[in-house]
Amino acid sequence: ITVKSSNQDTVTAAGEEGNDPPKEEPWETPLKTTVVNIDAGEFQGHKVSLWDLLHSHYIPEENRKELLELYEAGELTLEQVKTVVSTIVTRAAAAERAEPAAPVNEPRAEAAATEAEPTPLHGD
Repeated sequence: ITVKSSNQDTVTAAGEEGNDPPKEEPWETPLKTTVVNIDAGEFQGHKVSLWDLLHSHYIPEENRKELLELYEAGELTLEQVKTVVSTIVTRAAAAERAEPAAPVNEPRAEAAATEAEPTPLHGD
């Protein structure tokens, strides 16, 4: 019964300052509260937060990291992030619609897998 309170004490003692266990950076709040109306993909007809769009499968991880770093550093405004994210999601959703997932036996899919994980084709 007291396990939970002792875990909370351990977390607090481990160096987490403040009373909020999930620590939110001040620059994250506008991204979570700014809502965008995207007419593409799974978001069509829904209002979605910039934060959710940034963490959707439409935004590659490297792009997400770069956008967040630039925004956090003040090099991109909230409006610029909104424009970039909306554009990426709209284009990615359009590309998904235009090009259905390639079957595994199609050469393009194999080439992409090979580029992602280089494996030797021949043994010694």
